[in-house]
Amino acid sequence: MNKRGWAGAGLLTLGLLVGLGACGGGPAQTQGGQPNPLITGRVWNVSHQGGELLWPSNTMLAFRNSAALGVDMLDTDMHATKDGVLVLAHDITLDRLTDTKGRIADMTLAEVQAADAGYTLSPDGGQTFPFRGQGVRVATLSEMLTEFPNLPLSIEIKQVTPSLGVPFCKALRDAGATERVVISSFSDVAMGDFRAECPEVLTSMTEKELRPLVLLSKIGLSGLAPVPGKSAQVPMKGGGITVVTPSFVKAMHRRGVSVQVWTINDEATMRRLIGMGVDGILTDDPVLLKRVLEEEKGTGK
Repeated sequence: MNKRGWAGAGLLTLGLLVGLGACGGGPAQTQGGQPNPLITGRVWNVSHQGGELLWPSNTMLAFRNSAALGVDMLDTDMHATKDGVLVLAHDITLDRLTDTKGRIADMTLAEVQAADAGYTLSPDGGQTFPFRGQGVRVATLSEMLTEFPNLPLSIEIKQVTPSLGVPFCKALRDAGATERVVISSFSDVAMGDFRAECPEVLTSMTEKELRPLVLLSKIGLSGLAPVPGKSAQVPMKGGGITVVTPSFVKAMHRRGVSVQVWTINDEATMRRLIGMGVDGILTDDPVLLKRVLEEEKGTGK
C-alpha cells in the first residue's frame, strides 16, 4: 500500500475536535469485544505488496518468497476485473508495473494475467530486469487465500465503484479467512460497504476516522474520539503532522487498537518504531526488517 499523504489539519481543526468531543462524550465504539489479535507484544514484519523492493509487487512470487522468509503478515491491494474477478494490484492501471497498459476494471482476467508483472522491476536501477519473461503475472485473491491458509493478511480495498463489499466478503467467508485478515481502505464509502457486509472481519480505520485520534492524542484526549476499527495503519507523518509518537501508540493500545506503520524501508526508522512498541511495520524490504528485529531481540529491547 504505497499510501498517499494525509490532508493537513491545523489548530482550528484540533480545537473544534476537542469541543465536539467534550460535548459529545460517551463511550467509544469499538469493533467487536474480543482481544485484538494484532496486538501480541512484539513487532510484526509485514511484507508490503509482498516486498516490492525485492520481488515484483503483489505477485505470487513475492508472496511465496515473503512467506518462506517467515514474515508475520502479507500485505496486498485489491481491484476487480471487468469480468468481476478480484485481483491483487496496487495501481488502478497496469501501466507502471507491467508491459501492458490499461485500467484493470476495463480488462478481463485473461487480459490482466497476460501482462508480464515482472517486467519493470530492476534491483540495480535499470541495468538488469531479472524478472522479465519469467511468467510472473498478476495474482488473484483466490490464489492468495488458497496458498496461504494460515498466514495473516492485510488487504486494502482500492476500488470504490462498483462496490467490492459483497464479493470480497463472500470470498473471505468461503475461504475461512475472516479471522486472519485486516481490511483497510482510503475510501470511507468502500470501508462502509465492507463493514456493513462483513461485520465479523477486523478493519483498520480510514484517514478521516484516524485524524481526530491522532490530533487528540497530542493533548491526551484521544479517548474523546470513537474507534470504529481495531487497527490504525498509519504513516510516520502526513499533512505536516507527526502521526506516530509514543503517546499515540500508548493511546491506541489503551483503546485496544493495534498500530501498524507504513511504509518503512530504512533501518534507523525501523529501530525507532520498535522502541515505541508499535505492533507492525509495513516494509518493501522484509529481509532488512527481519535482520533488524532479530538484532533488537538480541539486545533485549
